[in-house]
Parts: sequence; C-alpha cells; structure tokens
Amino acid sequence: ANPASAWRGALAGTERTFHATATQLATLQAALADWQRDAVRTGAVRACFRLVEPDDTGTDTDASTDHGWSVEFGLQPVEEPSLVVDATRVWRGRGATALARHVADPQETLLAELGRAVRLYPALESALRTARPASLALDTAGAHAFLTDAAPLLVASGFGVILPGWWTRPSRRLGARLRASTPSQPGAGTTNGAAIGQEGLVEFDWQLAVGDEALTDEEVAGLLEAHQPLVRVRGQWMQVDADRLARARSFLSRRGRRSGTMTVGEVLHALGSPDDGPGGLPVVGVEADGWLGDLLSGEAERRLEPVPAPDGFAGTLRPYQQRGLSWLAFLESVGLGGLLADDMGLGKTVQLLALVARDAAQPETPPTLLVCPMSVVGNWQREAARFTPGVRVHVHHGAERPRGKAFEAAVTESDLVITTYSLLARDAAALRKVTWHRVLLDEAQAIKNAATKAAVAARAVPAQRRIAVTGTPVENRLADLWSLMEFANPGLLGKPAEFKERFAVPVERHGDPDAAARLRALTQPFVLRRVKTDRSIISDLPEKVEMDVVCSLTREQAALYQAVVDDMLDKIAKTSGIERRGLVLATMTRLKQVCNHPAHFLGDGSRLAGRSGKLARLEEVLDEVLSSGEKALLFTQYAEFGDMLQTHLSARFGREVAFLHGGVSKAARDAMVTRFQDGGRAGPPLMVLSLKAGGTGLTLTAANHVVHVDRWWNPAVEDQATDRAFRIGQTRAVQVRKLLCAGTLEEKIAEMIAGKRELAQSVVGTGEAWLTELSTAQLRELFTLEAGSVVE
Repeated sequence: ANPASAWRGALAGTERTFHATATQLATLQAALADWQRDAVRTGAVRACFRLVEPDDTGTDTDASTDHGWSVEFGLQPVEEPSLVVDATRVWRGRGATALARHVADPQETLLAELGRAVRLYPALESALRTARPASLALDTAGAHAFLTDAAPLLVASGFGVILPGWWTRPSRRLGARLRASTPSQPGAGTTNGAAIGQEGLVEFDWQLAVGDEALTDEEVAGLLEAHQPLVRVRGQWMQVDADRLARARSFLSRRGRRSGTMTVGEVLHALGSPDDGPGGLPVVGVEADGWLGDLLSGEAERRLEPVPAPDGFAGTLRPYQQRGLSWLAFLESVGLGGLLADDMGLGKTVQLLALVARDAAQPETPPTLLVCPMSVVGNWQREAARFTPGVRVHVHHGAERPRGKAFEAAVTESDLVITTYSLLARDAAALRKVTWHRVLLDEAQAIKNAATKAAVAARAVPAQRRIAVTGTPVENRLADLWSLMEFANPGLLGKPAEFKERFAVPVERHGDPDAAARLRALTQPFVLRRVKTDRSIISDLPEKVEMDVVCSLTREQAALYQAVVDDMLDKIAKTSGIERRGLVLATMTRLKQVCNHPAHFLGDGSRLAGRSGKLARLEEVLDEVLSSGEKALLFTQYAEFGDMLQTHLSARFGREVAFLHGGVSKAARDAMVTRFQDGGRAGPPLMVLSLKAGGTGLTLTAANHVVHVDRWWNPAVEDQATDRAFRIGQTRAVQVRKLLCAGTLEEKIAEMIAGKRELAQSVVGTGEAWLTELSTAQLRELFTLEAGSVVE
C-alpha cells in the first residue's frame, strides 16, 4: 500500500495506526520533509492574502448577493507587517522601491510564494493560470471556506492574512437578546420592605439580535431565506451557520416562550452563560430597565436615590460614603448581597455602621451578626460606641461568653452581635439557630478558601441580607471571588466545577477576554470598589487621614500584661522620688513591649506568628498595602522590635523590608532612602524605622501609608515622623494608623492625649516623663487591664 495514503487515512479516520515497512516509512519521512521545506516560509518577504467584501450595492439579507468577494494578493515584509504591496503594483514594477531593502526581485518572489501557498489553498490554482496573478474571485461559499479553512492554514504556515474586522468580533453573530423590565428602586428608603432576591419574578422578552441590535421581522425573514453562510445585515457582514439558523426557526416557532416572567436569578445567569439562550441560541446581550437596569449598569452607586444617614448616626458621611450607604441599602431592599471592596482608608466601617443604625428605627428588626478577625474586634466595638451610641452591641467571644439560653437572651437584647471567624465555626450550631437581619463579614478575605470551616459556617448562617467587606482586590483571584460571591449571593456563579469550566480555566489559563468580560458583567453589579487614585474619591478626602486602630490582646499577651502589673504596682507603691519615676517608666516600657509581642517582652528569640493581636492587625493592613502596589513606613521606638519586624515581615510577604535605625551609617542610610524612593518595583515596599533615627531629616514620599506600631506619647514627635511621607512632593493622600491594644495603657493614654493635643508641648512635650507624676491610684487605673480585652 502507498504509505502516504495510509498515513492520510490514519489522520482522518477512526483507526489511528497504519502498517508500513522501514523503507516505506523512510520514503514517507523524506516526502514530508520536502513538503514542509517547500510549504513553510523562510525568507524576509512573504505572500499576503486580503479578503475583500463585495461593494455596498447589494441588498441586506439578499439571497442573490452571491458574488463580488475576492482574495487580493500582495507581498509583506516579515519584520514590517504594516507594509503590504499589492500584486498589481508588484507586476507594474511600482513596488520595487518599497521592497528594495527586503528582496531583490519582488515579481519572482511573489510567484514563488503563490506556488508554495497553492499546496495549502488549492483554489489558488485557477488564479495562477494567468501570467500576472493579482487576485482570486470568490462566491459567498468560497469566501466562507477561505475564512474558516484556508486562512488558518496559511497563517500557521507563515503567510500573511488580512481579514475583515467583523469576522473576529463576537458581537457580529446571530443570537438571542434578553430584555427584562422591573419597577424603579423598590423599598430603597426602607429597611424592612419585602425582599425580592434571586427568586423574584420580572417581566422578560427575548428577541433575535445581532450584538446590541434587535432584528426586525423582515430582517429575520431575510436571514432565514438567504441560505448563505455569510449575510449582510444593516450594512455589515456576519456569519450565520445552518445550525444557528435552525435554532432561530425553533425559537420563532415557540412564541409562548419568547416573553413572560422569569426570576432575577435567571436574568443574572444569562449574563454569564453565552451558550444557554432559548432554543440553544447564544445570548448576545442582556438589557433591563427599572431597578434591575440600575443594578446591571454597574453604576448603581451613582444612579440611586440617596439614602440619608439615620438620626442615630453620630457622624458625617463624606459624599462617596453616602453613595456607598445608598448602594448597600438598595441591594438589601431587593434581597441581594454585595461585596463592599473600597480601598483601605476610605471608611468602610462607618458606611456599615450607618447601615446598621438604620435598623434602630424599626424596633422589631432582628440583630445584625458581624464577623471579623480577632485583631479588629476592639476597633469595631469602639467605633460603634463612637458613631452609633444608640446601637446595642454584644461582643460574643472569650471563654466566659454566654451559651444556650443566655446567648439567646443576649442576642435578643442586642442590635449588633460581634464575633470572630474562629468562633463562627466553633459556635456554628448556636449561630444558625438565630434568624439574623443581616450578616456582615469584615476582612472577608478570611473566607477566600471556600472549603475552610469559617467559609462553610458563614454560608450556613440564616440571613437574607449578606455583605462581605474587604479592601483587598479580588479581580485576579477567581477562586477567592467565587467564595465571596457564594456567601453574598449563593448560586450566582454556579457550582465550583461549573465556575472553573466557564470562567476560571478560560481566564486564568488561556487569558480569554470574552470569559473575563462575562464574569465582569455578572459580578460587577454586586461589587463596589472605590480607590484613592480615583479623582472623584480623592476630592472628598483630606490630604492626611489619621486613625487609631484598636487591636485585641491574645490570651498569652493578657497573662504577661497582668503579671507585670501585679509585680510592679506593689514596688511602685513602696518607693518615691527618682526610684519611683524609674519604676514607672520601666513598667510602661514592659507593658508596651507586651502589647507589641510576647517575644519582644521576653527577648527569647521565639517565633512571632500567631501570638500578638497587634502584629496580626499589622499584617492585615500591610497585605492590603502590598496588594494595592503601595508602600508603607512602620515606626517603632524600639530598635530590637524593629529588627524582629524586618525579619518576620520579609518572610511573611516574601518582599524586601528595609530597616533604618541609629546604627546605620550615613552612606547606607542615603542608599536605603534612594532605593525606597525609587518609583520602580526593585526597591523595598516596606521600611521599618526606629522613631528617633527615622523621625527627622528624611524625605520618604514614595510611601503613602504610615503605621505607628507603638507610641511615643508625644504628638509632636509622632507628627514629625509622619511628615517623612506627608510633605512637599507627596502627590497622594497619606493614611496614618496608630496601633493601640484595647483595654491597656496604650488606649488609655491615647484618650488622655486626645483631649490635650493643643497643649502637647507643655503637657506631654517630654515624652512619657509626665506620666511618672501620676499618683499610685492613677497609675493603678492606667495600668490595670480592662475586662473583655482578650479575644480567642
């Protein structure tokens, strides 16, 4: 048997093997090598084939438009593809100048190139019968064959191919377009209006369409009668395959299913499911009016009727925070969940507290469950007391937390119940027994792994209103996005396997822009993310935002803290004068070291991870800073703790961390500052500075985040340190965070200073020395650890 025929049969048939002798295989191999050498381009200039449409004299969807197509030939330099010299110019000798530096004889090269191409595209043979081949005339079927079969082969073999733009545009395809109709914003001004949710019904109407344009009955009839794979609609060509036309006929024959009512969930499903239209037609567009139109626009935040902050909110919302509150209230009014993903520092907490405060006007409203990391429980508790003093707060944590009937009673008497992710899983059964008004997940990246106990428990908590909050972008972490959306709007993105097949693999593995666009269309209505670089946000912000960040002690820290207090207060009471002042300062130092980290106090070189509430909160802040591609300065008054931070944070984030302290030489210091200030990514994104060494004389405007890890208790000194970043040359708003441990001397002294800031120089200008003059009773009140300061 002919080995070439046997080989072709194995390629095309179901039997994937064939038999041949060694001699026959050698002959086949030689023939294939010759063919490949002849077929694959190796020169500096290649043949280029341009498909040209018929002129515009034909009638749209006219079956007689079966002529006028052509493939024009030309030459194209491989390294300069924008230069195409058509064959007519080559034969007239006018292309020689343009191609002179690429090829000596353009005419001979064009003939040779066309000779190679005819092996891949046999239809060229008729054109090569002329002395000067310049183009190939085609009918519609021939043009379609060139587009679908010949063009990919020619491109793969190194030839140039230029196709009409509409061929590669998915929008130029026949499909079904969905239009849904809803009333205007239902219940946007109330908290307890009837929720609609994904099961709510809306009016719908399906139409045959090409992209964004719905087709008239006459245009549809013309398509069905054309019997051509390429048809012109409204002046533009499009491909219509026979299978899709058959589906269109089926669609039109079932008029009862073309309009009626469907659920909100089905409308949303159509956004992300391009192949699941009626009758098997692809979904080429989804349009809605009313509240659903506002939602799907992705601009609901700016289109909604404003919802004022409630009377019980003791603060002033900035304009973008006002819009955020309106967006949250709107989603809740229609029974849908959302993801508040504002950039860090834009005030997500106050927006949520304003939302919770709206419930106070409704006495029968069940409480809100707030789940957050251990490190921010104290911060939430204090922010609630500051902004919503009328909201009854119950913090559910600790070994002494109420259980059973006592827990039910505590919930009944509360408007806001705060707990942690670890207890969310541990007390899941008790939390599931309560029908919550809403569930809020703060720092919701904690459930980005959908299989964790916390993620499973969060999804199981019964509540119609679900809001996840994070400052960490999720656009490029699709598995994380699925987990967050599954909490906020269960089922929106389908089952994990379906989501992986439809979105994760196409986007992450293949970079599919269509899949990414569908995912964005499906999720964008439920994600509100504002960033500091947005001018409309920046204009609402002061140049410097300062905030106290209250952290909770771990159980180990609390035990060490209490031991220091018990030991030192007795000694202080028995001494006086210089000795007493020295003991007070030593006690303060030890307590601040405990607040920083047990390993800082013990000085034993033990591990840092998982033992300090302050370090845990610092890591969360820095995770957002680094995710946003920004830089931060970290100030500590203790060089030894700075050294610990540099080592730990470098390992934790896998990034370089600079450490500027008093032992760094001037040359090394200058080099460190230069690298940090570098606008590229080569330099360190984080710099730890000892307060005295880094507090003055430096310009570090590459950072727009400043964290005071521990406090010097001198506002002027701290402001000098902050001004390393907040100074001339800084083009962004600077966020300043001062970390405090709840219930400790850190929080108590901060409250004392806050009331005396205008007297900073005279009252606390000497650092901590003024505290040594307090009476023993005052010191006991200052040092004693408040109950409820520890979170499991």
